[in-house]
Amino acid sequence: MKKLLILSLLSVTTSAIAQNLGPLSVEKIMRDPKWMGISPTNIHWSDDSKKIYFDWNPDQAERNGLFSITPTNLKPVKVNADERRAMIPADGKWNKTRTLKVYEKNGDIFLLQAPSGKTIQLTNTVATESNPAFTGDDSRIIYTSGNDLYAIKYNSGQTVQLTRFVKEAGSKKKPKDTEQAEWLKKQQLELFDIIKDKDRRLDSAERADEQPDKLKEIAIGNKRVNMQQLSPDGRYITYRLTSPVEGAQATIVPNYVTTTGFTEDIPNRTKVGAPRPESAFYIFDTQRDSVYAINIKTIPGIKDIPAFYKDYPDKLAALKKENSDRKADITGPFWSPDGKYAVVNVDAQDNKDRWLMLLNPQTGKLTLLDRQHDDAWIGGPGTGAWFGSSSLGWADNTHFYYQSEASGYSHLYLADVISRNKKQITSGKWEVQTLQLSNDKKTFYFTANIEHPGITHFYKVPVTGGTPVKITGMKGGNEVDLSPDEKWLAIRYSYSNKPWELYIQPNQPGAKAIKVTSSTTPEFNSYPWREPQVISFKNRLGKDIYARVYVPQNADPAKPAVIFVHGAGYLQNVHYWWSSYFREYMFNNMLVDNGYTVMDIDYTASSGYGRDIRTGIYRHMGGTDLTDQVDGARLLVEKYGVNPKHIGMYGGSYGGFMTLMAMFTQPGVFASGAALRSVTDWAHYNHGYTSNILNEPYTDEKAYRQSSPIYFADGLKGRLLMCHGMIDQNVNFQDIVRLSQKLIELHKENWELAPYPVEDHGFEQPSSWTDEYKRIYKLFEETLKGK
Repeated sequence: MKKLLILSLLSVTTSAIAQNLGPLSVEKIMRDPKWMGISPTNIHWSDDSKKIYFDWNPDQAERNGLFSITPTNLKPVKVNADERRAMIPADGKWNKTRTLKVYEKNGDIFLLQAPSGKTIQLTNTVATESNPAFTGDDSRIIYTSGNDLYAIKYNSGQTVQLTRFVKEAGSKKKPKDTEQAEWLKKQQLELFDIIKDKDRRLDSAERADEQPDKLKEIAIGNKRVNMQQLSPDGRYITYRLTSPVEGAQATIVPNYVTTTGFTEDIPNRTKVGAPRPESAFYIFDTQRDSVYAINIKTIPGIKDIPAFYKDYPDKLAALKKENSDRKADITGPFWSPDGKYAVVNVDAQDNKDRWLMLLNPQTGKLTLLDRQHDDAWIGGPGTGAWFGSSSLGWADNTHFYYQSEASGYSHLYLADVISRNKKQITSGKWEVQTLQLSNDKKTFYFTANIEHPGITHFYKVPVTGGTPVKITGMKGGNEVDLSPDEKWLAIRYSYSNKPWELYIQPNQPGAKAIKVTSSTTPEFNSYPWREPQVISFKNRLGKDIYARVYVPQNADPAKPAVIFVHGAGYLQNVHYWWSSYFREYMFNNMLVDNGYTVMDIDYTASSGYGRDIRTGIYRHMGGTDLTDQVDGARLLVEKYGVNPKHIGMYGGSYGGFMTLMAMFTQPGVFASGAALRSVTDWAHYNHGYTSNILNEPYTDEKAYRQSSPIYFADGLKGRLLMCHGMIDQNVNFQDIVRLSQKLIELHKENWELAPYPVEDHGFEQPSSWTDEYKRIYKLFEETLKGK
């Protein structure tokens, strides 16, 4: 009995030790994240608003599972295989009365009858049918298969082909017979009566086949067709043709650790400035059986020359002489509910303009509804076509809503398509970050950071305008999924030191949110994770810059400090919700435990702060964004008592780039830096991101030269650690190899490179994370504490 008691006590003690994290270490932090607990993700409602589905892993299983709750039963239940197979995709399109929903599943089209819950499969083919939607009168369902558009009458099942895109017109005609074939046919007819009879029957059938086709052939050559759409009245079919790109060389990423034992090449992206696809938008008028292009030549400002060309007088003069149209891409059209009006979104390929244009489908003529111009680049939440249709749409038959940074912050606007008058619905020094129109089209629901740049809440405002009403109440980050019947909110909520959990709340201001999930493990909960101080300071340009500060209770005698730099450039990390940089957050806690002061800055170019901060790095990355770090370092010295000779920096991706620029161009400010998966030369990064900020290398070489670390490598003074995945398909390993060669040629000795053979841009293996951060910690211990 005594032995059993001792064994029982030992078991309890062992369990308690296992659940107690104890002093932080790199090995503990960088384990598989399952040790922390896995938060719920992909939260969405069933169409009848009776269930909330979400991915979750409360048992730290190998894979996440699908769970569900109901508004009246908040205990998560794992969804079984039968229910999962029967689930209707969250996307899809409703008819006007919301009694029928059409959706695509596994390449076929299905129809849900909402009142009964019955589902009908409308297609069952080996081809892929996609993009289903109802026609304007709800009588048919249109969808695409291959390149073409089809319509099916769901009452009768009759399917009608609406378009016939072909490589060349007349491509289905039979090839002409050779002389030999013609002679043999003639001989057969001469010799055999049975052939004569058969030929007469075939000739009659062929003459019928040779009758003009009812469906017009539309030749597209080698172009790609997409955005096929039928107008609500069924008369017009709009589509876009995109030409193939010629001469665009793509990068190759060598993979060294393979199952075959041989090096294998991974085809990758092009580099900034490579030739871009060109597209044109067309209208097929089925009534007139004619095809014509939408003409962009009349768009206001289509010939404008970007302002940066003033730095290149010869190029500017040549462009003025050419007087050519800028290249632009059209998306849409967005048809009014009654089908009388259509709006298209037009984006200039040089990123300086976004136009909303009224389309006359009968003529293809465009009329300006709104122009948003930026000498830097168009961006911000909801301000481009890439943000999806939720940021663009019709409030009623004559009012079109959209977002714009015209005021300096992304806000909601309403345009009257008849009078052309525009009304700003929301305003203030904050951003509308998500947007949704209510079912009755009387209310806008949106997420915004009204209270503080680092706090998001869910709001509503009448379509006619007014004061926004806050619905959520928990301080931090609130990601809301509104139920289809608009009675409930499924909230994914977190705080700066508490990971994301699922809550549910009635759709009423001031209502209490009830917690559904508890995801973190006892081991994770055993450590007192810090709530960093959120502060602001004025940078040298007088702008408010926000930062997180972690202050140690017992600072090391060396008074060291580390600045962490977030990635992506346009990203926010100074906020009151759980950071996507959770490993770095835990590492910062470990640094503070060991006597470091840590700062994390939302530098110029970060998201959440409006247009001027967003574009503050235009044509000079590593300019104001870097001096913000230097100003932050000065604040650490002046306010927090840090030793100015003992400040280090680390960050990944854009944060790695910033670390390189700091180490190369700010001698004496940073004693050491760890640059992870860094861009070293922006001329070698991708087009979509880089051309926004720096234009193109051959049009704006000045911007690339003053923004690329490789040109400043000779300035390295402190100690530099570089870490990079060798199969990085975002920032290619070639980038860091080129910089390494430059440092070798410059005879620099105070640097090292740690390559990770099996890692892409975002590391996956715990062993790689552990090795990388042990090196970073060692660097700081040796350079900032003198150990």
